[in-house]
Amino acid sequence: MTADGWLADTRSSYDTVAADYADQLRDALVGKPYLRAALALFAGLVHTAGGGPVADVGCGPGHVTAHLQELGVDAFGIDLSPVMIDVARRDHPGLRFEVGSMTDLGLADASVGALLAFWSLIHVPDDAIPTVLGQFRRVLRPGGPLLLGFHLGDGSRLKTQGYGGHPMKVHVHRRRPDRMAAWLCEAGFTVEAQLLLGLDEHLPGVVLFARRQS
Repeated sequence: MTADGWLADTRSSYDTVAADYADQLRDALVGKPYLRAALALFAGLVHTAGGGPVADVGCGPGHVTAHLQELGVDAFGIDLSPVMIDVARRDHPGLRFEVGSMTDLGLADASVGALLAFWSLIHVPDDAIPTVLGQFRRVLRPGGPLLLGFHLGDGSRLKTQGYGGHPMKVHVHRRRPDRMAAWLCEAGFTVEAQLLLGLDEHLPGVVLFARRQS
């Protein structure tokens, strides 16, 4: 699939499900103590690194962006889906949200203090991951922390129906921590820690903490 193809499919799919997706994820962090702990640790790393704006790339309806703001982080959200950004602005009117693609971020070099991509890499094909991580490194300040969350496992599946029963057309990729760590190292990051989540669940997850090398 071409870059334009998977990007267009992802954009249109999340435009279609945006309202129902937001309804289902609004309180998603409430019952996830380990995810909240990971975000709290990330916020602490941001403060230790000197603060600055923090990009939530693939922010969806903005619930994680808002949570980071509550932790004292100057977070803003970027998402491929214009409708999702409309929902985020509606639900969190005091925060900054903008439409953009992680394959070509509209941010200046070294302009953000930290960056997270919380389960937003799951639709990015393997051959596009180096480009995305290269964009992350470009916009991060040297030494800036990076937080990634993604599905644990192997293989991919085509998701044809989603939130609210609406049609979708996105591939969902599961990945191993060592593979993601290798991509990060090749892109100029140092991987500092990992957290495995929900290992008995249908879709276990991984959270990786990394830092842009100088």
